Amino acid sequence: MVAGPELISPKSTRVAAARRLGKRNFRTKERLFLAEGPQAVREAAGHSSEGEATLVELFATVEAAERYADIIEAAQKAGARVHLADETVIADISTTVTPQGLVGVCRFLDTPFEQILAARPRLVAVLAHVRDPGNAGTVLRCADAAGADAVVLTDASVDLYNPKSVRASVGSHFHLPVAVGVPVEQAVQGLKDAGVRIVAADGAGEDDLDDELDKGTMGGPTAWIFGNEAWGLPEETRTLADAVVRVPIHGKAESLNLATAAAVCLYASARAQRRNAPRP
Repeated sequence: MVAGPELISPKSTRVAAARRLGKRNFRTKERLFLAEGPQAVREAAGHSSEGEATLVELFATVEAAERYADIIEAAQKAGARVHLADETVIADISTTVTPQGLVGVCRFLDTPFEQILAARPRLVAVLAHVRDPGNAGTVLRCADAAGADAVVLTDASVDLYNPKSVRASVGSHFHLPVAVGVPVEQAVQGLKDAGVRIVAADGAGEDDLDDELDKGTMGGPTAWIFGNEAWGLPEETRTLADAVVRVPIHGKAESLNLATAAAVCLYASARAQRRNAPRP
């Protein structure tokens, strides 16, 4: 049986410090962010970087601590400070309407862009001018599911650690390298120098994804550039790409949303690359 709450008042210094991480300026200053819910916290508890645990603190209601005893144990093994808290405390820290009883405080985990290039990636998602945090997190989740080697958020894109982005990724923040704040020109040139073909996804693209697959052009190292949700990619970004590709619309839909288009493109590349991979 779990003991009673250790943190009763939302006025606690610990609670106040965690609550401030809902704001970008405090996240940037402390290099800490919030991960909410069992899936994200479980992934955070099992993650480390350069020998340092990512999860540094965990707030949990008594009910959540009993239900997710394995997560509490993993957090303690990782060296995180675990606080049992009243539901009002969790609600005060949480950025969701219906908190799930677990809120973790995590260290920033972005990866230097140069380190991503040094690993010779074969599949990369580049988010250029993506402003919606939910979309950014969902594309990160899609990239993770498709087996991408890395994600790059340009300097014109949303904050990787926005709570909505973290929730939308459902733990994928902790699965693959992500570089942040990279100017799009630098991202493209660095990837090209690393032997990666740059493909811009655009509904008005000159090339059709189905045709590209049929021609066999998608089997090599590829970086997809995804643009703003409302106005797509600016012309200056399109011109940086080796190809501008559209996802074909076979039905009557006007278009695909960003996350759906990203999933189609990334999976198309992943399949083509697996087909081209040498058999053991």
